[in-house]
Amino acid sequence: MSVALDGFDVKLLAILQENAALTNAELGGKIGLSASQVSRRRQKLEEAGVIRRYRAALDPEALGLAVTAFVGVTLGAHSKENARRFRDMVTAMPEVQEAHTLTGDLDYMLKIVVPDLKTLSRVINDDLLPQEAVHHVRSSIAMDTLKDDNLLPLAR
Repeated sequence: MSVALDGFDVKLLAILQENAALTNAELGGKIGLSASQVSRRRQKLEEAGVIRRYRAALDPEALGLAVTAFVGVTLGAHSKENARRFRDMVTAMPEVQEAHTLTGDLDYMLKIVVPDLKTLSRVINDDLLPQEAVHHVRSSIAMDTLKDDNLLPLAR
C-alpha cells in the first residue's frame, strides 16, 4: 500500500533515514518547517507504517562480527507448513540479518553475520541443514563490503 506524500514528507524521510537522531527542531530547520509541524508529520508517517522503526547502525567488525555470508537455501518440499517453519526458524536466529524469498533456482537468500568461519559452519551445519524442509544450502562469503547504507532512493 502506497501512502500519499508531499515534498516536505519526502525531504523529512530522506533526512531521517540518514540521521534519525536529529531533533524535530533540527529537522524543521533543514526542511523549512516548525518543530511541531515536523512532529505531526513524523507521527503521521509512523502511524501509516512508512517509518517502521528507529535504530542505530552498528559496525559489525567493531563488535567482533568479521564474517558476512550470503546463504542461498532451497527447500525440498514446498508447502505452506514448510515455509512457515523455515520463516519461524530464520526470524528467531540472531545471526540472520536479512532473509528474502526469491524467484528462480533458490527459494531464500539469507544475509548472515558471525564472528568467524567456525560459527558460520555451525549455523549452516547445525541450524539450517538439519531442518527437514531444507534440501540444499549454498553460501558465499563477502570479501569486502562496498556499500551498506540501506538508504531508499527518495527524490528530494
